[in-house]
Amino acid sequence: MHYYAHPDVLVDPQWLADRLDDPSLRVIEVDMNPDLYQDKHIPGAVFWHGLSDLFQPDLRINFDPTAIANLLSRSGITQDTTVVAYGGYPGAGAWIFWFLKMIGHADVRVLNGGHQKWMEEGRPVTAAFSTVTPTQYLPKPLDISLRVLSAEVQAAVSNPDQVLLDVRTLAEYQGDVYLMKPPEETERAGHIPSAIHLEHSLTLNDDGTFKSFDELQALFNGNGITPDKEIFPYCAVGGRSAYIWFVLKYLLGYPHVRNYDGSWNEWSRLPNVAIEK
Repeated sequence: MHYYAHPDVLVDPQWLADRLDDPSLRVIEVDMNPDLYQDKHIPGAVFWHGLSDLFQPDLRINFDPTAIANLLSRSGITQDTTVVAYGGYPGAGAWIFWFLKMIGHADVRVLNGGHQKWMEEGRPVTAAFSTVTPTQYLPKPLDISLRVLSAEVQAAVSNPDQVLLDVRTLAEYQGDVYLMKPPEETERAGHIPSAIHLEHSLTLNDDGTFKSFDELQALFNGNGITPDKEIFPYCAVGGRSAYIWFVLKYLLGYPHVRNYDGSWNEWSRLPNVAIEK
């Protein structure tokens, strides 16, 4: 039995429940649908909308410094705040982990199992909107070592030492779905040539928690995704691939992982790049 490479980045519901009144800690819930937050969220949690707060209109992740400063400032976060991220979808906290690491935030944790596990354990929830005192957050320059750009992805297609990892659903990988819907005539669906397909949800237990180190290691190694290679995960818009970046880098300890946050949203629109179905 092995333990995660960096177990300190994961917290369980009991750990969080014991610290809900800690002023140095801020809980962030990220979801596409605000109804879940409005009905029953963790007391004190601040809501981030998975689209409007985190993406530009073209579905690229919004790294504009002013937008980032506004988002974190209104959330009552300072550079010294411990941020615990979760969502209705269990993997949501892990992609917020990547997002915050991109902007240089030091202390970020992921609630293991997210909202699902919190509810299953009968933890307290509230419908009261969280009010926090705004701060003045100054984001650091982006940590570009955490992302990979399209030119490097193109080079990786024919490089045996690099793995392109498609973590979308099988329907997306096969080209039946484009950005969560059937493709229109002008939209290019499919996958990047040479990409290995491994759906991101296979890393989770039924209760939304991450599978054990040994189970994760067997899953990735069994699909040729080994730590001696450089791994570039991608999905539709960069969120699910950021989640897999977290799993590989922080749970399994893979040394060379970078998220292709442009993902299919970018690749499918590039001129003169190959697409397979």
